[in-house]
Amino acid sequence: MRLIFMGTPEFAVPTLDALVAAGHEVVAVYSQPPRPAGRGKKLQPSPVHLAAQGHGIPVFTPVSLKSAEEQAVFAAHGADAAVVAAYGLILPQPILAAPRLGCLNVHGSLLPRWRGAAPVQRAILAGDVHTGVTIMQMERGLDTGPMLATVATPVEGKTAGELTGELAALGADLMVRVLADLALFEPEVQPEAGVTYAAKIDKAESRLDFTAPALQVERQVRAFAPAPGAFFELEGERYRVLAAQVVEGEGAPGTVLDGQLTIGCGEGAIRPLIVQRAGRPAMETAALLRGRAIVAGTVLA
Repeated sequence: MRLIFMGTPEFAVPTLDALVAAGHEVVAVYSQPPRPAGRGKKLQPSPVHLAAQGHGIPVFTPVSLKSAEEQAVFAAHGADAAVVAAYGLILPQPILAAPRLGCLNVHGSLLPRWRGAAPVQRAILAGDVHTGVTIMQMERGLDTGPMLATVATPVEGKTAGELTGELAALGADLMVRVLADLALFEPEVQPEAGVTYAAKIDKAESRLDFTAPALQVERQVRAFAPAPGAFFELEGERYRVLAAQVVEGEGAPGTVLDGQLTIGCGEGAIRPLIVQRAGRPAMETAALLRGRAIVAGTVLA
């Protein structure tokens, strides 16, 4: 097919690569404009932008697609379909209608559960047993369009980073299979029952809530790993917890219970396994404690 690809973060790159490898003619890639990043705050192209350049595909980075001019440019590509994966902009109706076969979305959840911006993190925080990828025909609503295909995977024990990478690969494979014979995939209207919304992550959510049960605190660690990183504070310094395990133990929430940095929770206890101090590399908890003792009875914020 003659395709337009629309995506921005690393999650979307495997789908772009898979479309090219499958022999589709990707005539244009749309991505979010370069953003300031790094210590020098230099403008950095998105991962999809860089991947498209590697394939020699023209890249378009409009701030908005609402103008008639941008819509005319989009329509002039003459695409059979647009494939969208975590693009980051709402698509106006003229954009949705421009390709002959419309716009197909790779969404990182089993719709209608977790429509919206942060489906991976929300699935982990909610303790979902399974999540997955849905290929959806896009319409004007937020992830409300008819479903063409799904694939599921277990959530247990996976960080947001691990699960996002897995879903990216599953989504890429599924999109290629759908496009190989679109007529085989009958659109299915999403049921009204089971709709949930995955609100964008607020960085304030990544502060560890030790008043919650230890099981929920461990989910919080996984949901925010590797970024932004769940954290606690001690003497004004922030410590990011990148891995943890639920262990036996009882004590006041937020109180260190022993010499292994076991921390009391609302129910049970949590033990960080990998911790990162501000401006330093991540390390195992034992290594952290050799350089910075945190004794039993210390109260963490």
